[in-house]
Amino acid sequence: MNSEITTLLFDLDGTLINTNDLIIASFTETLNHYYPDQYTRNDILPFIGPTLHDTFYSIDAERVDEMITRYREHNIKNHDDMVTEYEGVFETIQYLYDAGYKLGIVTTKKRDVVLKGLSLTKLDQFFEVIVSLDEVEKAKPDPEPILKALQQLGSNPEESIMVGDNYHDVLAGKNAGTKTAGVAWTIKGREYLQEFNPDYMLDDMGDLLTILGVKKHEAY
Repeated sequence: MNSEITTLLFDLDGTLINTNDLIIASFTETLNHYYPDQYTRNDILPFIGPTLHDTFYSIDAERVDEMITRYREHNIKNHDDMVTEYEGVFETIQYLYDAGYKLGIVTTKKRDVVLKGLSLTKLDQFFEVIVSLDEVEKAKPDPEPILKALQQLGSNPEESIMVGDNYHDVLAGKNAGTKTAGVAWTIKGREYLQEFNPDYMLDDMGDLLTILGVKKHEAY
């Protein structure tokens, strides 16, 4: 194990599991119901990452709860058919788990949908701690979710890396005092994420093993 880093925190959507098509479809269905043909895919991309409340409040402050309910109904109904895993993620997480790293999920999703995604991809067996939107007062980029996860894992920011696909993951890590890693497979593009200056940029999740000095045989 890398002597400096003991703990890895991961965003879920767009980082560990590919929910992009599902999220875009759920936004598209919801927005078309209220504002037919007014929102394109490119209009929807900035909505990926922030909380549903923040996004829908910016669109229609009067119907936020109604729109969230409609979005979630579509999202859950189509979840298992549309969610896929990114290549190399399962193997890398298993290596890190077997090598003794402490692993946590820090996400702006509600816990029930988080558990659904982790179970579908069989990643649920590796994560000791999950901090979802249900457990915090303030979502990323506020440091609260990261600090809560680290407290539950018994870790300090200095020995941790926050891994994510969006600006709020990188900024939350910086605000909490962790190292940060962006993933180049973010739907918003590598260059976009690079603007927020993560400490590392991962072209493949397996790059974490190189950064940490984990040899694959250590896992067995």
